[in-house]
Amino acid sequence: MRNPVSPLGNATFDGFCKIREIGPLGMISLRAKPDVKELAKAVKTAVGTKLPAQRRIEVAGDKACGWMSPDEYLLILPYAETGAAMEAIAREMGAAHHLAAAVSDARAVFRVEGEKADQVLAKLCPVDFETLAEGELRRTRAAQVAAAFWKDGDGFTVVCFRSVAGYVMGLLTHSAEKGSELA
Repeated sequence: MRNPVSPLGNATFDGFCKIREIGPLGMISLRAKPDVKELAKAVKTAVGTKLPAQRRIEVAGDKACGWMSPDEYLLILPYAETGAAMEAIAREMGAAHHLAAAVSDARAVFRVEGEKADQVLAKLCPVDFETLAEGELRRTRAAQVAAAFWKDGDGFTVVCFRSVAGYVMGLLTHSAEKGSELA
């Protein structure tokens, strides 16, 4: 087995919020129509959650399933368990129409933590943070790049493409610099 590394070596930044790269994490993009009867069991077997509602993420310990679009789900799990989860999905889905792809190495994941974590993302994302609920998953942009995030605990988890990890870390750290809090 190879030794995976995070894109930025688990970089961190302390400003008025803490920014840290987390990972590597296992991620699977699972595409299937929500009415495919095998889908719910495949997700439950792979990550232990139910299918999430629209724009939601279901979390079970260190595993999760997020709604990404009407026929796409993002499964998150420990990196080392990705292969077994892919096998479980194939087994449970059987001949049902679906596509499962391990995307772990194509993604970067960050945590934005602290009392004012929403301010960091509010500077970058066209989202109304006043109405953003715990466990709501938003797929949007951070400045000029695609990103997804959800609120959990005292912060947010942010997912982007690995190829723009340095750019996103730069955006997040600049937005979290002490003295740049929103009024």
